[in-house]
This record gives sequence, structure tokens and C-alpha cells, in this order.
Amino acid sequence: MAGVTTRLVASGDAPELAALLAGNREFLAPYEPFRPEEYYTPEGQRTYLEDVLRQCSAGTTLAHVIVDDDQIVGRITLSGITRGPFLSASLGYWVAKAANGRGVASAAVARIVRLAFDELGLHRLEAGTLVHNAASQRVLVRNGFQRFGLAPRYLRINGEWRDHILFQRLADEKGD
Repeated sequence: MAGVTTRLVASGDAPELAALLAGNREFLAPYEPFRPEEYYTPEGQRTYLEDVLRQCSAGTTLAHVIVDDDQIVGRITLSGITRGPFLSASLGYWVAKAANGRGVASAAVARIVRLAFDELGLHRLEAGTLVHNAASQRVLVRNGFQRFGLAPRYLRINGEWRDHILFQRLADEKGD
């Protein structure tokens, strides 16, 4: 998608992210962990981003905002970045309801996959989706991820332990 890009998250993004999260709270709730009320405020996002930026500085996280036509429409993160013989990370992302179904997530994932393999030199990326989240599964498959398993009660989503389908992409596998 032509207007979609990503960039490193900044603490100054807190007010815009808070507004986006608050406005999409109901839309994202079925896919997200339970969040305290302050998470949806500019101060809560500032605190959250400070923690994320510390992890970025430590090299264990790469957190980007997803930008479509100069507006933040979501976030995409590589977490648990591990060096040494593993060279792996976990991928997570979300987009606002208004950006959903337009190829925005697919474009953002494609960009982060390139960064992970070409710039960070990682070997493997893993991502998990709720079993019923067919749209996110399509995003991953479009980006060369392959399903490799089912993880029972993998993450606590919206207050309940939920099963996830696991996907992976290796650097030496050709993506679309």
C-alpha cells in the first residue's frame, strides 16, 4: 500500500496513541489483554512508551507505529529479540478499525519483516493469532508466514486464557 509506512515509536506519540486506543477500545478488546483505565490516557501511554523505549535501547524490542497518509493508525512490535544462535523475535501488531481490511497491516508486516531480516539479521520471526482471527492469519500468510502449531491457553486475552495458532517465517524462506 503506497501511503503505509512504519517508524520507530517516540514518547511524543503518547497523546495520538491514547486517542487512537481509546477510540478503538471496543474494536480491539476481543484481541487484546485486559488493560487498566490509565492505559487509554496520554499519561498512561507515555509511561507505557517509556518502558518500551527502554526495551528498544536494550535491543530486546523494536517498536514502530504504523502510519497511513501521515496519521498513526496502529502499532507493530518485535519483542523478545534474542541474539546468539537463536536470532529470533515475536511479532505483534494492531490497526485501528478505520484502517482494518485495507492492506495496512499487511504492508506494515512486510516492512517489519524486511527490517528484522535485512537490518537486524534475525533468522526467525514468530507470531500468534487467536484461533478465530482469520484476518490476522491472512496478513501473516500474505507475508510468507507458515502455520506450525496450536498453543492451548497461550495468552490471557480480554481476561481469559485463549488458544492461539502459531506462525513462523524464516529469513531464508521466500515471502510474497
